[in-house]
Amino acid sequence: MPVDFREYSADQGRIDLTEGTNARTLLSFLLEHQGIGFTPAELHEEAGVARGSVSPTLSRLEQAGLVRHEGNYWAAAEDDRLAAASASIVGLATVEEDYGDDWYGQNPDWAEDLPDLSEE
Repeated sequence: MPVDFREYSADQGRIDLTEGTNARTLLSFLLEHQGIGFTPAELHEEAGVARGSVSPTLSRLEQAGLVRHEGNYWAAAEDDRLAAASASIVGLATVEEDYGDDWYGQNPDWAEDLPDLSEE
């Protein structure tokens, strides 16, 4: 089906928030400092995102309604969805911190030793 390239976006407005992405890093940082505005330069320094990636990433997050800005200051948007995202991010970080080095974390091939019960 043909598309109008003036309006087409391959990602259709979706933001990749997987661990390690600039979007996840910036959003996580802003959620940890809810209600506080940061300049792009401050976000570069504090969150560790490359200076040239901060502004484009913030623009994508703003288009998705996840961040807001006043002048040159950026903050997490005031949205109930962000409260759920924040709880998930913090919860997963806590689990990783508490259990990331347990036996399963130290033995990534543990599932290979399980018996195959599907044949019984």
